[in-house]
Amino acid sequence: MTERSVPRIVVVGGGFAGFECARHLVRGARKAGVDVSVTLVSADDYMLYTPLLPEVAGGLLDPRFVAVPLANSLPGVDLVTGRVDGVDLEARSLHLTSRSGETETLGWDRLVLTPGSVTRLFDIPGLADHARGLKTTTEALYLRDQLIGQLELAGRETDSEVIRQRRTVVVVGASYAGAELVSQMRALADEVARQRGFDPTEVRFVLLDTSAQVMPEVGDKLSGKVLDVLRRRGIDVRLETTLESVADDHVVLTDGTTVPTRTVVWVAGVTASPLIETLGLPTEGGRLKVRPDLTVPGRADVFAGGDAAAVPDLTADSGDVTPPTAQHAVRQGKALARNALASIGIGTAKAYRHRNLGLVVDLGPGFAVANPMGVYLSGLPAKAVARAYHLLALPRGVNRWAVGLAYLTDVVAPRSLVSFGLVSDDEARFSASQAIPTPSSNGP
Repeated sequence: MTERSVPRIVVVGGGFAGFECARHLVRGARKAGVDVSVTLVSADDYMLYTPLLPEVAGGLLDPRFVAVPLANSLPGVDLVTGRVDGVDLEARSLHLTSRSGETETLGWDRLVLTPGSVTRLFDIPGLADHARGLKTTTEALYLRDQLIGQLELAGRETDSEVIRQRRTVVVVGASYAGAELVSQMRALADEVARQRGFDPTEVRFVLLDTSAQVMPEVGDKLSGKVLDVLRRRGIDVRLETTLESVADDHVVLTDGTTVPTRTVVWVAGVTASPLIETLGLPTEGGRLKVRPDLTVPGRADVFAGGDAAAVPDLTADSGDVTPPTAQHAVRQGKALARNALASIGIGTAKAYRHRNLGLVVDLGPGFAVANPMGVYLSGLPAKAVARAYHLLALPRGVNRWAVGLAYLTDVVAPRSLVSFGLVSDDEARFSASQAIPTPSSNGP
């Protein structure tokens, strides 16, 4: 502990894990009647509920509905908006740059690292320049505007090849994020076609994945149902296939096929925040190695969790680590708070152990899949479970209210075809929207 009379715990990252950690740190200290200074450093002043980003990209939800403001959601937490540039472990300080470009140094007695993840890129020619991701509201808004804009332009085009390019969308990654995204964009395209008076089958969606099945996370039974639904909706699903190269008006696939397109979305996995590489601490698969109590080996004063940490899965015998999901991040945030407080004499530490509650995946109008507590559901029952889960999981009443009203409106009214053009092509690049450095040659 430093000489400060009140111990200072600094949490880096305002995602699921950081948000829950900061909230429970304040609650735990207050319950114990002990003064603890809790500081949350976040690049944004909101916690983004990323599972609903496909519905933002599909024009169903407003981006404000999925952004939980930190200032009025975390009373008692000192919020510092800025990007952490480096951590000095020996001096117990971190260096950050604010939005205005000013630099600042923060000291800490306990450090909790939850910087989250960014889209995992590969050294595929043209990928970083011409593809876009789905990890931020910037990217989600860009994709919505891009789809609407390209379909509107196609309606005024006379060149048949350009029309095909504008009416084709390629999505790479058939995990739950990719499957949800392509389903929501399909629904948006169908609405554009209905209101603009052209055949919706003229809008082509191609979904790629190197895996032999879509959404392996939900098991073989539900995976097969998802594949059937996607193909019935006219989505061209190509498994064991990915991108060979990307240009501004086409992509070349690994099977040699050329697909004309001006919209390419890359949702093929995530990797830990670039901050992790700068720490000089042990990593596993690119994620920061931690013990079961979420401390970093050799550093009892440093904790880590969420997507950026390789947390041992104590429920598995194989020595695996927990996957980077929101479900784990929320639970790890609570465990991080408990154990960080225990390290300064408040309560007792406990190893992180979870119980798998299953997944919910919303696949657009009338269909979803879910496996809550091992019960396999599909269709409208799964849709009800998926939407109820998200409404309960959103950590702020106003956001739950707004999303709930949007869901009700979707039942009785068509999606609004609004393209504000607030996000430029450059702002939606991986380097700008997620601050991802140029990928090295690491192959797919």
